[in-house]
Amino acid sequence: MVRYNLYNDGELNMSHEVEMIDGVAQMAYAGDTPWHGLGTRVHNDLTPAQMQTKAGLDWTVSEVESFVEVKGEKIPTGQKSLLRSTDNKILTNVGKGWNPVQNSEAFEFFSEYVMAGDMEMHTAGSLKGGKNVFALAKVKESFSILGEDQVDSYLLFSNPHEYGKAIDVRFTPIRVVCNNTLTFSLQTKSKNAVKMNHRSVFNPDMVKEQMGIAHEKFAQYKEMAEFLSTKRFSVDALMNYYNEVFPHTYSKGKEVKVVEDLTKNAKSAMDVLYTQPGANFGEGTWWQALNSVTYLTDHKMGRNAESRMQSAWFGQNQARKMVAVNKAVEYATAA
Repeated sequence: MVRYNLYNDGELNMSHEVEMIDGVAQMAYAGDTPWHGLGTRVHNDLTPAQMQTKAGLDWTVSEVESFVEVKGEKIPTGQKSLLRSTDNKILTNVGKGWNPVQNSEAFEFFSEYVMAGDMEMHTAGSLKGGKNVFALAKVKESFSILGEDQVDSYLLFSNPHEYGKAIDVRFTPIRVVCNNTLTFSLQTKSKNAVKMNHRSVFNPDMVKEQMGIAHEKFAQYKEMAEFLSTKRFSVDALMNYYNEVFPHTYSKGKEVKVVEDLTKNAKSAMDVLYTQPGANFGEGTWWQALNSVTYLTDHKMGRNAESRMQSAWFGQNQARKMVAVNKAVEYATAA
């Protein structure tokens, strides 16, 4: 029986390096240079298969018996190693019943949407030395907050070749003015993402059925964003908001009275509140406050562009942005 876990927290922990082969980042992108500045630029009319090739991801994985050598003798471990076709690199060791999903299957997932003209391939890449392959497609739908602040919709597919990591398919909005990757609320009951482990046989049709129609999810986000853009924050509420998004480990949930009580990252979010791109859209509202967090996580936090991208899309900052959305809605509702 195929089992899918519909989830909302969406955190995937990854390392902090985009794969480099012969000095070339294993990543391709269409259109303008993305905020992470990585990869090879391609045309925005590529098929999913063509995008896979341009990103250097046209390789397969196969399972081979895993051994340990003891006194010159090879002893089976009872596990299997996942081998990459292009260089025979072992990506991970897996147990029985682990079903690898080939990169071609991940990219084929987008074909129906691309052929129908509903999406176009945007970004694809390899992370953690090939242990995680991802593809991002732009949904041909957008909306504007306050008439000018445009938000576009994207579909992200993460295909890990790593034991313990699950296939992850999710919708993610991106704010055009600053390329902030936004996120859906934890509190929504909508099925905005599907997570599937490798003990199940990948069934793309079932995933698509459970994901639902893209524009329905996007409409829900639009409603939330418009709500935030109408609710103004007070200074006290704003400081407590930042404190909850970037809490002190020793005083989580404690109210703050002055800026000096905030953590370094919380102060940084407050610093960019009025200097971030698009700060004039919804100035003084919880929409502006939310976007100061997403701008900080996507463009300022982390030691380099690679670490920021991976944390913003898959790691700690992706989860942090979900907290930021929920808290913004909570404070706006109380305003």
